[in-house]
Amino acid sequence: MRPRTLDVSKPHRVASMDLEERLAVFIDYENLALGAREHLGGMQFDFGPIADALAVRGRVVARRAYADWSYFDEDRRMLTRHQVELIEMTQRMGASRKNAADIKMVVDAIEMAFERDYISTFVMCTGDSDFSPLVHKLRELNKRVIGVGVEKSTSRLLPAACDEFLFYDRLEGVEVPDEDQRAPAPKRGTRSRKPATAPERATAQKVPTTSRRAKAAEAVAEAVAEPAAPATSGAVEPEAKPATRRRKKAEPAPAPVDVTPEADIDVSEQEEEAPASSDAPMEVRVAQTLADLQSSTSGPVTASALKRTLLRKDATFSESDYGFRTFGEFLRFLADRGFVELAAGPSTGDPEVSLPEQGDTSAAFVLLRAVVQESGGSAALSGLKNAVRKKRPDFSEKALGFRGFLQFAKAAEAAGTVALAWDDDADDYLITA
Repeated sequence: MRPRTLDVSKPHRVASMDLEERLAVFIDYENLALGAREHLGGMQFDFGPIADALAVRGRVVARRAYADWSYFDEDRRMLTRHQVELIEMTQRMGASRKNAADIKMVVDAIEMAFERDYISTFVMCTGDSDFSPLVHKLRELNKRVIGVGVEKSTSRLLPAACDEFLFYDRLEGVEVPDEDQRAPAPKRGTRSRKPATAPERATAQKVPTTSRRAKAAEAVAEAVAEPAAPATSGAVEPEAKPATRRRKKAEPAPAPVDVTPEADIDVSEQEEEAPASSDAPMEVRVAQTLADLQSSTSGPVTASALKRTLLRKDATFSESDYGFRTFGEFLRFLADRGFVELAAGPSTGDPEVSLPEQGDTSAAFVLLRAVVQESGGSAALSGLKNAVRKKRPDFSEKALGFRGFLQFAKAAEAAGTVALAWDDDADDYLITA
């Protein structure tokens, strides 16, 4: 009888996939939303920064949020856009059911821990210490537990019980208002926000919007037309345009892009379904994702791992939308511009990717001063962070220990690098260098 041969290629692929963490997210929404409004200057809670932070830690297979959604009517749309399942825990008139959502959340988490062995990590989005016994039990069941909460509304008992704890107000993408810009926080138990009036909704619908793919098509069309433009001696590519999301190509362009069909689509529906991060320049999104991967993993980051994480953040991502045939070609383009560094990886065609050394706080202050000087010696605070990221896509004031960009600018002023003053006419801070 002929012996059977073992095909090692398929088991190897399966084994490599099994190494990937699988996450289940449980959100105590009242705790997070009211914590943000009471302790972060009345700001609206956004799940997007949490989704991005978890994307670099593994594949999220379940997202559930628990609340009486009649108190968070407008928040439901934001959560639905992030594919969060809403678990309704209606409060009964004349009865106290404060812990109803908490109990349901605990029961579901324990049930999932026993029934779904493939889930390796549980993400508990709450700052309530009542969930500490649940965290301990999940760890007894050999599950990794990540906690997420607003710093000032999180019990000191909960972070110590978790394997890792993320403070929402420290996450990249959360812009905490400065003390002098904060709105009065609403009282606990009030409904989320006043519904928009009909004229306000009509005005909002009239605002012209453009989808990410429409912008991609327009940028590629501009790139195709650029070589035909007459050359000007000493001309420099203008920096006043929005940050480049496609490369300006001097080599043959890809297949022609039909822009017209995209323009005929109802962009209001596209905007509703598009991820919040889709408007960020592509090199900024790559740099931020790479920085998160480097901080959350102990080993080197490969190109395949980087692209997999980008797809977790935006499932529609494709390097072809930005004028590149392959992801490796796009990375080489970023490496040529000094945004990333490439090295030989574990296999051919899968190089290791890293960020150049960002430098210390003093170097970041010098970068800020240089950007302001290029803007004519003065610039408004709003929009200045994007200008800094044009020069340094991996720039993050949070990575330097600052809560927000305004705090970073004030520190630069204290160091004597720039001057900062409030401009009543512009209703914004004005930075001069």
